Amino acid sequence: MDLVPQHHQEPPHAQWLWDIFCQVIDNFGDVGVCWRLAADLAARGHTVRLWLDDTQALAWMAPCALQGRWPGIAVWAWSEASNPHVLQALAPAQVWVESFGCELPSAFVAARAWGLGEASPPVWINLEYMSAEGFVERCHALPSPVMSGPAKGWTKHFFYPGFTPATGGLLREPGLLQRRDAFGRAERSAFLQSLGLADCGEALVSLFCYEGAPVHQLVEQLAAQSQPVHLLVTSGKARAQVERALSQAGAGLGRLRVSFLPLLSQTDFDKLLWSCDLNFVRGEDSLVRALWAGQPFVWQIYPQDDGAHRAKLAAFLDALDAPPPVRDWLAQWNALAPWSVDLPLPLDAEVPWRAWAGAVQHSLAQQTDLVGRLLAFVAERQSLMNN
Repeated sequence: MDLVPQHHQEPPHAQWLWDIFCQVIDNFGDVGVCWRLAADLAARGHTVRLWLDDTQALAWMAPCALQGRWPGIAVWAWSEASNPHVLQALAPAQVWVESFGCELPSAFVAARAWGLGEASPPVWINLEYMSAEGFVERCHALPSPVMSGPAKGWTKHFFYPGFTPATGGLLREPGLLQRRDAFGRAERSAFLQSLGLADCGEALVSLFCYEGAPVHQLVEQLAAQSQPVHLLVTSGKARAQVERALSQAGAGLGRLRVSFLPLLSQTDFDKLLWSCDLNFVRGEDSLVRALWAGQPFVWQIYPQDDGAHRAKLAAFLDALDAPPPVRDWLAQWNALAPWSVDLPLPLDAEVPWRAWAGAVQHSLAQQTDLVGRLLAFVAERQSLMNN
């Protein structure tokens, strides 16, 4: 079980109370990002109320969170934000964050607006999805005036995570890269042992994917490798697809070994990515964690019915100056190009993937992280409102 993280104080910024709202759409990616944001803020000395309409993922994602054992964070049911008895007793927060297009409950907004008195309204942040597309730099930090309702006259501000200094940056808690660098072979073996797995020296590959990934082809390609490979499969949709692929493969797995993992906490998921020689990740949160791992990765972007993910993926590859093998793999893994049996695995030494992943990680680490930029933005807004 994970230990509650230690605090990392940041003296230049005041310590604020934050209300972070998150509605779970599917796959728990939204709550994953919001929990990392809340945990990072709390570790820097802030206090967070995290409002969720579905808390079940926190039982495994952040053990002890629902029991109130993470200092600085209180998890609240979304419905309680409309309970007048609860609202009457709440201390007013200095910052509101509505994540990924969710709208704050009207009763919650009204309770604060009607009880404002002479106090300043909260700094109201609309946290958007991460993207490398050009509009992110143009839209980041733009104001969005509230035109009606009890908060009429207040202002929200868009906050776009991204890959350049002109965006909101990426989540990266203090000390993350140092902990990754200290995670050596002995730590990897101990981590695998904690999952009931032996470290036999194989190449390790993790798999975390949506439905529809070409998993059958991947299993065939891993089984055809001359070196022994250990495929570590996350719980859920990845496991179901691998089980189907194995049922079709019969005994023809070559030197491939497959292990199915339990649901992992966010801390253990990071260790999984640090342990592996190649990581298949999906969505937003696990992509960012794969970037910080500095290992070769293959990203499955969230598929959209209108095909908008095609442009998002292209913008990501261009922003990070991805070499041809990376572009080929991501196109085929995302079903944007036909599968090729000649596609070289990033495990192959001659594929310049590891050097690229390391260079990307190093370059992004030179930028201020998302929470650092968020704190600076809130401080600036508060200063403007108070003058």
